[in-house]
Order: sequence, then structure tokens, then C-alpha cells
Amino acid sequence: MDLGLKGKTALVLGAGGGLGSAIAKTLAFEGARVALGDIDEAALARVAAATKQAGGEALALPFDLSDIAGINARVTQVEAAFGPVDVLVNNTGGPPPTPAAGQDPELWSKSFGQMVLSVITLTDRVLPQMRARKWGRIITSTSSGVVAPIANLGISNALRLSLVGWSKTLAREVARDGVTANIILPGRIATDRIKFLDAKKAEREGRTVEEVSAESTASIPVGRYGDPQEYANVVAFLAGTPSSYVTGSVIRVDGGLIASI
Repeated sequence: MDLGLKGKTALVLGAGGGLGSAIAKTLAFEGARVALGDIDEAALARVAAATKQAGGEALALPFDLSDIAGINARVTQVEAAFGPVDVLVNNTGGPPPTPAAGQDPELWSKSFGQMVLSVITLTDRVLPQMRARKWGRIITSTSSGVVAPIANLGISNALRLSLVGWSKTLAREVARDGVTANIILPGRIATDRIKFLDAKKAEREGRTVEEVSAESTASIPVGRYGDPQEYANVVAFLAGTPSSYVTGSVIRVDGGLIASI
């Protein structure tokens, strides 16, 4: 299937991590010019080099999502190199695992800035040109916790859920301008973040990581953790022209993990 991404400009946040790097490489493989945003400059450089080696166009862009004021300058760099952003993939890191109760208000505020306000600010920066060109894709990666809250991820469950309401509202506002806005959420995808969460759960419960991983695997109908490439493939579809009638949706890539309708 031709996704119609050749010559499009994509900006992928969290491109140095497992999900973000797979997304960035896949969009580049489909012909997009990809700007890679991440606070980890070493990881960013590795992904950019791998993307270029595979024949894609990539721009490494150190990106600190806590610096809301710096977002405009970062997008301007992308525009100078590749032109206006056609595809925005909002993929942010998660907060530390904590209960919902008793957390420092400063932690809530900091997490909101990095996970929610940064996404909204960045989207507002690129959206006017998308609407003017009558084509754009806003794809926001969240978590399975927005459907079935995950124990000890209180901050993540709450803040990522706010992005669902925002994206759904935005989708209705920009649909007639040829811009789609969708939420995509991972289940148990084999990334460093999942390894970290498994390790923390094992430590908290006095078990081995292997026991925790086996328990999680048993709860997934397909019987395994997902591969980042499987997640990236769905993002690439949402980023392309064949998905033009898909907007305001929440797409699960979870191997059947979430049992609710």
C-alpha cells in the first residue's frame, strides 16, 4: 500500500526511545523527511545515523519538552530544513510510577507541562499551516492506562487521559480542513520503558522480573509482548493518505490485552 508520505515532513517526539525510533525509521522508509526530537542527544544521534544509513532523510533535534518557550524555535528549525510539518507524532516519556494519592503538587505540575502542555503547544504551532494546506496528521501516543487504569501509574493514567479528551475535541474542529487527529495507545510493547516498569513492579512486590514478565505475558491474548515495529506500522498508516477518513479515534495496539469494549 502506498501511504502517500513521500516528500511529507514528519516531526516525531521521543525519537530516541523504542517506540519513537521505530516510528521515525518507518516514516522515513515510507519516504517522509523526518525530524527527530528527543532530550537524549546520544540516542538521537544513533537513530538519525541509522535512518540516514537506510536511505532516509533525518534531522536530529535536541528537544526538551519541559521548555515550553523553546518549542517555536525548534519547529522553525524543522521548517528551515524540511518545510512545514505535515505529520506530527506526539510521543512523550512517562512520569515515575506512583500511586494517585499523596503526590507532590510540583510533580503533578511538572508532569503536566512535559506530557500535556508541551503536546498542545507544539500542535498549536504546526496546525495553522496544516489547515492552510488542507492536509495534516496529528497522532498522539498515550497508554493503555487511558482505557483501563494501570496500578501505580496514577499520574500517567490521569494526564494521558486528558490528551484523549483534547484530541477528540480537536479532531472535530479541524476535520473539514483535511487534518486528522487520533490517539494511539500501546499495550505491553517490548521497550526500555516496559522493562523499567516491570523491574519496579518486581522490586515493589518482592518478586523477580522474570515472574512479573511471565504474569504480564499470560494476560495478553496473543501470548507475548509487542514489537515496536508493530506499533510503528499502525502509526505509519494513520500518518498516510489511506487513513483520511479515520479521525477522532483511539486505536489500541495491545495484542488484545484490554478486555473492555
